Amino acid sequence: MTLPKHAVHRLYEYRKAISSRPFTARGKNVIRCQSCLLAEKFCTCRYRKPNESNLAFMLIMYDDEVLKPSNSGRLIADVVPDTHAFIWSRSEPNRKMLEIIKDPRYQPYVIFPSEYAVEGQAVVERIEPSMITEGKTPLLIILDGSWREAIKMFKKSEYLHGFPLFSFSPESTASYALRKGARDFQLGTAEVAALALAAAGEVKNAEVLETWFALFVESSLHGRSRNNREESALQRLKQEYFDACLKASDSPS
Repeated sequence: MTLPKHAVHRLYEYRKAISSRPFTARGKNVIRCQSCLLAEKFCTCRYRKPNESNLAFMLIMYDDEVLKPSNSGRLIADVVPDTHAFIWSRSEPNRKMLEIIKDPRYQPYVIFPSEYAVEGQAVVERIEPSMITEGKTPLLIILDGSWREAIKMFKKSEYLHGFPLFSFSPESTASYALRKGARDFQLGTAEVAALALAAAGEVKNAEVLETWFALFVESSLHGRSRNNREESALQRLKQEYFDACLKASDSPS
């Protein structure tokens, strides 16, 4: 069964349609699936499985970010059905984006480090049920771009300054870095979302997104390599992803 396109798929098609020239990136000669943007041979679309979640996400993406095959923001929309995606504009914020942020059904949080909080802006490290107004869904807003671009987006988007910052504790990021075994650790967009899911109580969905991201990375490496990479790693990650989905199917928590 072919799943419907989600918000990031639609944004990609829009951004590609308005481009005056083809977007070029590393691996530009690779023949890619136009949904997952992986090499067609290593397309993962048939494994995509949206999960039930009590959370919503909004990706505010920096211009060309949505066109990059390496962008992992689309993986969030693969897993969490209620995900929205928009291209950032400094001078003319998207009207639909602002409507969603102001929608009374949502309770927005901006995922960003606490040291960038403006005066009077609340900061939380976890989202507990007691913090959510009855009938509202937490809307987790992620600024998707390079670190420099994300800082610019946050500083220039005053409409985000009235919402709490959802900032992870140093202990949680350090623990994640240790688990990943990274020397120069920097979180990718999907990894940030996985940490957010866990900190909001959806640990099983966090595991699904983590393993989906790991499969995405390995599939990307297979698509770029001119040498034959070990297929065992790819098969192992597929199984880990299937197992995580199975565990999450009972409950999003």
